[in-house]
Amino acid sequence: MTDMTLEHCDLLIVGAGPAGMAAAVAAAPSGASIVVIDDNPAPGGQIWRDGPGATLPPAARKWRDALERHVNIRVCSGTRVVAAPSRNELLLEDAERGWRMRWNKLILCTGARELLLPFPGWTLPGVTGAGGLQALVKAGLPVEGERILIAGSGPLLLAAAATARAAGAKVVRIAEQASFAAVAGFAASLPRWPGKAVQAITLAHAQYRTSSHIVSVQGATQVESVRLRQGGREAEIECDRVACGFGLVPNTQLGRMLGCALTPEGVGAQALKVDAQQATTMADIYAAGECTGFGGSERTLAQGSIAGYAAVGNEGAAKQHERERARWDAFAAQLHRSFALTPDIRHMPQPDTLVCRCEDVPFSALAGCSGWTDAKLHRRCGMGACQGRVCGDAAQFLFGWTPPAPRPPLSPARIATLAGLAGPGDVDRQ
Repeated sequence: MTDMTLEHCDLLIVGAGPAGMAAAVAAAPSGASIVVIDDNPAPGGQIWRDGPGATLPPAARKWRDALERHVNIRVCSGTRVVAAPSRNELLLEDAERGWRMRWNKLILCTGARELLLPFPGWTLPGVTGAGGLQALVKAGLPVEGERILIAGSGPLLLAAAATARAAGAKVVRIAEQASFAAVAGFAASLPRWPGKAVQAITLAHAQYRTSSHIVSVQGATQVESVRLRQGGREAEIECDRVACGFGLVPNTQLGRMLGCALTPEGVGAQALKVDAQQATTMADIYAAGECTGFGGSERTLAQGSIAGYAAVGNEGAAKQHERERARWDAFAAQLHRSFALTPDIRHMPQPDTLVCRCEDVPFSALAGCSGWTDAKLHRRCGMGACQGRVCGDAAQFLFGWTPPAPRPPLSPARIATLAGLAGPGDVDRQ
């Protein structure tokens, strides 16, 4: 038995990105007690991440101010979900303490993470994800004067390039794996969403190339050059840093632990399944934002508003945002079609290329495995620090393996916090 604080709220929102902020602001006029938790130091999520190297857009400031205006919204930054001790409780931890939060309604706004795929040299110092590069620069990583190559797929590549250039780096190439026809078709569709068209023009870069992907990264102790394949040709480009991302994978671990059903979502991944009111298949649990599929901040804001209104019973207000959500659902569908990964991407790893970087498991050791459990038991794949978050997504894309059901703890936690799992009120514990 442990003496751990048990708190209560009417509405608990996990994630303070655009979806979480919109959900909280939508629900606030009801007078419900609302708690928003997020593991970042300040609200904004990955897209509006703050830091010494970040300049927050007006929209981020607007939503932060809106959160602060409502006295019934409590934001807990730097807070992680550790486990779900019972049906309507979460075990939480911040830098100071662990505690249990009991909720009446729950909205999951857990976002997404980058899909990182293995290729020769991807473990060299200086190789990060495209979004990872953005986060590092915003956190203060000095890149002034560095030559950076950005590769992978999707508009995030252009956004990462813009962040790097603003910090003084030289972007020597943006290698997009999608074909020219696919990218041109996407560009031609953008007038349906004028704001995105303007953004695309702003982010345009002379070194952008289509039908291009990484073959390997070379370097003795850090990145020195990259070999690219464009069409039928290969070329080597000298650089100091590589940022490579192949789209996003929804963060569904908490939803799955709570019993929420999933639905297919691009690149072989899965997202939380929701209905017209953003309700999941579990009673009193809603989901919004990129954990339900990715499609830009505008889509997540619309979803968050609908979820917030629906969670407090304001169905009329929720319906007013359905047209906006449908508009950005169409954009998301276009995005998925245009930047679908080509079969060539599955052939990037060589037999000796590490797939599980934590446990040094090469591609050749996994090729004969029957599935994720086999790979974990006999090759230690996914047994390291990331607990399969990186290699699990890669294996799902490369081999089609279904990831195992998540188990607590969802994130590293202090022993004193884990003792809260044995606290009073434990019911329906799995």
